[in-house]
Amino acid sequence: MVNFLDFLGTTLGLLYLILEIRENAWMWVVGSIMPLIYVFVLFDKGLYADCGMEVYYLLAGIYGLLYWLRHRQGKGANRRQLPITSTPPRLYLPLAAIALILWAALTFILVRFTDSNVPLLDALTTALSIIGLWMLSRKYIQQWWIWFVVDAISVGLYLYKGIYGRALLYGIYTLMVFYGYRQWHRRMKA
Repeated sequence: MVNFLDFLGTTLGLLYLILEIRENAWMWVVGSIMPLIYVFVLFDKGLYADCGMEVYYLLAGIYGLLYWLRHRQGKGANRRQLPITSTPPRLYLPLAAIALILWAALTFILVRFTDSNVPLLDALTTALSIIGLWMLSRKYIQQWWIWFVVDAISVGLYLYKGIYGRALLYGIYTLMVFYGYRQWHRRMKA
């Protein structure tokens, strides 16, 4: 059953990536369904922070959809999506500080209260994902670089834990970051 759920989650993950690159708001709907599937897979494999991250993905998917829909510009036929922008430099330090605090707190929780054998990396990918998903909801182009780090580390974690479908998905994500960034950059400049 876990293998089937892994396959189904991987399929939805590929659809999510395609929709993200296209800036399609349906990605948030897919991104709210996929976590419901992966909660079971990740818990079964002992990736507890990652499992908890799926709950955040579900909530962030709802938030992202509402944010994107509410911040569209124009009216009627001239209505445009929320524009892609650069992360304001004033946010760099606060986002880095939040990521470090989350990483430390999650690592402490995993070491103290679970049997996780990969607490540092599990906590790191989770902390960075929280930041990356918030940046995505705001359509900050630099979110692609956060995802590159998360995706690359996650490939190794999922291979180690035997979650091969998700490892493949994150391998594809790692490579597609460059394409996604280039597409968003092109649209941002246009």
